[in-house]
Amino acid sequence: MTDPFTPSPELAAIARRWLKTYAGRNSEAIVKLFSHSDSVTYIGSDEGEIFTGNDVREMFGAFTEHQVVLELEDMEASGFEAGPVGWAYATFTVYSPDADMRVRFRSTLVFSLENAVWRVVHVHNSNPKPNMESMGYTSPNLEKLAAAVHSAGVDLGRTGIASVMFTDIVDSTALAAATGDAKWSRIVTDHVASLTECVTGLGGTFVKSLGDGTLSTFASASSAMQAAQTIMTRMAASKSEPHLQLRIGIHTGDVVEANGDFLGSVVNKAARVAAFAAPNETRVSDATRAMIGGSSDFAFTDAVSVTLKGLEGEHVLYRLAWAE
Repeated sequence: MTDPFTPSPELAAIARRWLKTYAGRNSEAIVKLFSHSDSVTYIGSDEGEIFTGNDVREMFGAFTEHQVVLELEDMEASGFEAGPVGWAYATFTVYSPDADMRVRFRSTLVFSLENAVWRVVHVHNSNPKPNMESMGYTSPNLEKLAAAVHSAGVDLGRTGIASVMFTDIVDSTALAAATGDAKWSRIVTDHVASLTECVTGLGGTFVKSLGDGTLSTFASASSAMQAAQTIMTRMAASKSEPHLQLRIGIHTGDVVEANGDFLGSVVNKAARVAAFAAPNETRVSDATRAMIGGSSDFAFTDAVSVTLKGLEGEHVLYRLAWAE
């Protein structure tokens, strides 16, 4: 089957321009870019931000004027078209100067070609929160990877105290659909090879990959966290498309190579910690954080106490800082 959609730098550029215009509160320009169709729809990140039909054209200008002026940073967008229809998606950081806060966002825009002009017929903005935080479940990829380790009796490469690191590519399903199976397979293969090089270069053991998730172990918490920082820094510096984003989780505990309770607890909790992480974020357990004591080699922020699926009690997780 021939793919009817082709890459559209034009729609990617229009998407970037529309989002920046919206952030800058240029309401007149925003409304002019909307479709004349009664099907036009806008869905924002807040529960009440749903406008359809004439409400979009008649009320959206007033709606944007009540917003604070925002700045968009690190934006990346891709567009695709097929005849008179097209779509684009973008990821970016929203900075609010008034609140001095930054939040990651993503947007999808659907376009209709009307009188030779591309117009926006649908917009959906969302603030990507971890599944564990927003809905209480773990990424299926991480669940499958953790289960595969147990069912196959995988050798974790060490016994005793070890730090277990899970990684997971954000929005992999959408990226795979956009790039096609063959290209996506090559992208993931190259990603895993680069990650493996980083892990082994810091004395770690690359244990297993499944889909776009990976599992590695380290003899020390500091090596695991250094690997996570290096991986995140490399990916941020990459100029290739699609630009991959990771979530990483690290937990430290007593690893037993047999199929025992300790192995299950350490691996499962590390997977849950990774699932809690936001895009481009590394989360570590309190046990991992405690391993380095008062060392100034690492910085931690955003400590939270959360419940983790299948594990009793509250668990304190820290965000590991890195050079973004």
